[in-house]
Amino acid sequence: MVVTGWLESLRAAEKTALLQDGNSRPRASSLLPQGRRKVHYLFPDGKEMAEEYDEKTSELLVRKWRVKSALGALGQWQIEVGEPAPHGAGNLGCELIKESNANPIFMRKDTKMCFQWRIRNLPYPKDVYNVYVDQQERCVVVRTTNKKYYKKFSITDLERYQLPLDDSLLSFAYANCTLIISYQKPKEVLVAESELQKELKKVKMAHSSDRDCKTQ
Repeated sequence: MVVTGWLESLRAAEKTALLQDGNSRPRASSLLPQGRRKVHYLFPDGKEMAEEYDEKTSELLVRKWRVKSALGALGQWQIEVGEPAPHGAGNLGCELIKESNANPIFMRKDTKMCFQWRIRNLPYPKDVYNVYVDQQERCVVVRTTNKKYYKKFSITDLERYQLPLDDSLLSFAYANCTLIISYQKPKEVLVAESELQKELKKVKMAHSSDRDCKTQ
């Protein structure tokens, strides 16, 4: 198991940080935390990663990635953790074709102790869902006994840290048409995340009340 490799790549990346304080302009959702620490990573291969943390709890709120095309043009940010971008945002052409609001919406929203995913707009009762680890494909599988929904996804953090999947760490709950899947973070990940927070405290922090840093 190689835990330090990913952590070392984060340490080696070029980093900039900005604190979005409580006097920032109102956002689309009033439920978003007012104090956010934004960190932008630039890796030697040109990839970019942007993260946002709750300033008080250091809980990860957003993680997204951007890569350059073969011609060097910047691509769109791809969200790994956090609310998915609204369909058609920043692209009027996409507004003509939208997914139905009734379709299942898959997103990741971690807690301090767990990786966590939410699948909204699933109207079936809890006993219909079967959530398990596929060890051969190294992924989590969600299926319903009524064959109305099927999805499989990898746990990217475990891939980066090269850690095995453990069935005993996986659980799920269901409420308000939302399936909540939790995977308890292994101790190796918790230690690595703690070390990363120590590293991020060394990054010079800019402050802003009404402007954004590179993470937007």
